[in-house]
Amino acid sequence: MIDKNEIVRLAEEKLASSTIFLVDVQIKPGNMIVVEIDSDDAIGIDDCAELSRYIENALDREKEDFELEVGSAGITSPLKVFRQYKKYIGKEVELLLVKGIKVTGILKFADENGLVVVVEKRIKPEGAKRKVLVEEEQAYAFDEIKHTKYLLRFK
Repeated sequence: MIDKNEIVRLAEEKLASSTIFLVDVQIKPGNMIVVEIDSDDAIGIDDCAELSRYIENALDREKEDFELEVGSAGITSPLKVFRQYKKYIGKEVELLLVKGIKVTGILKFADENGLVVVVEKRIKPEGAKRKVLVEEEQAYAFDEIKHTKYLLRFK
């Protein structure tokens, strides 16, 4: 069986000197290896192909046959690693909390423990006739969040 830790090591070794980083490695039944990468900038097909060749050349098909797929993290895929959160600071995200509540806001801050989003709310001040739009910072620990996604809007 293909060793996931070996694939992780190979990918990190290849990507160490670039702005590209490893997001996830999955070994599926039938030795289907799926490697997901992301970048602080942009990822092209050539980046995926180069990493695929590097991993493939390091593995021995004579010893064990495998299928390898290297792709970039989709723009609508949940964020999986801390470096992705840093990439999306200042952008609109959608959180699905463990409680089942969805929160939409601008990602203001993220560290190893959690994140802060700025959420717009309509409230009616005392004595006012109409609701006004106010911004509120909300902090969440990562264990409160089921997943976080970049929110793509077309205006």
